[in-house]
Amino acid sequence: MIELRHLRTLLALRETGSLVEAAERVHLTQSALSHQLKDLESRVDSALFVRKTRPVEFTRAGLRLLALADEILPEVRKAERDLARLAGTEQGRLHMAIECHSCFQWLMPTVDYFRDHWPEVEIDIPSGHHFDPLPALAREQLDLVITADPQPLEGVHYAPLFRYEGLLAVARQHTFASQGFIEPQALANETLITYPVEHSRLDVFTQFLGPANVRPKEIRTAELTIMMMQLVASGRGVCALPNWALTEYLERDYVSAVKLGEKGIWSTLYAAIREENIEAPWMQDFLRTAKETSFAVLSGIKPVTRDEESAA
Repeated sequence: MIELRHLRTLLALRETGSLVEAAERVHLTQSALSHQLKDLESRVDSALFVRKTRPVEFTRAGLRLLALADEILPEVRKAERDLARLAGTEQGRLHMAIECHSCFQWLMPTVDYFRDHWPEVEIDIPSGHHFDPLPALAREQLDLVITADPQPLEGVHYAPLFRYEGLLAVARQHTFASQGFIEPQALANETLITYPVEHSRLDVFTQFLGPANVRPKEIRTAELTIMMMQLVASGRGVCALPNWALTEYLERDYVSAVKLGEKGIWSTLYAAIREENIEAPWMQDFLRTAKETSFAVLSGIKPVTRDEESAA
């Protein structure tokens, strides 16, 4: 009567709070998701949630099925992991590099979870490396690179993790703070604060300023996100960051955020791996854990589109 896909759909609905976002999460159209839920309600002869509520308000029957999902799905995941171990090679190495300065917020919980479930896989995140991570991946010096800037390299596969929006952080008293969005020319008289990386790896340049042939009045760098936020809050400049990296500062009303362009700029974060490791059970489990953890701890991200999944 009740299938695993039903339980996964209910979890997605609880986590996202809306039918539209839940449909994106489970890669269904909104119509197909509504049909699946109506089918489930018909099977259990009960309404599962109150329509037109946001966040979704579940009925007693819906809450009972959610409790079942919380109990059953982790056990299914554990069984799948055990079966993967039996079917494949247990030993492995996972040395990774991160090209995304603000990714530690979700990557560390992913690594901790993975380490507990795959103790036989050697995990390391080398620090202070003086090499380009993606070519190092191709040379087998690394096994995984988190990047938003995929490069065509022979033997390297890019697994899309999630989509995120770049926002401009500004001081609360800044004139931009009251605007819904800004155009590129607005930054011509601003000091832009960035991480100390090449401009070709920053979305604010490649997707926003570059196409409009605009340069900020001044560019300064900072190593840490918290340093950037202190500079922004004190009116020393503005900075563009992924929406999830700004969440805690926006919730504390420390800074304000503005969209870059009327439609905003969206990018995809990838896990780059060598093609030879794609089917390794531990690698498959790491990628799945990374996606699940990111959606559990990050705000404002979206699932990748089916076209991106297929292209990968």
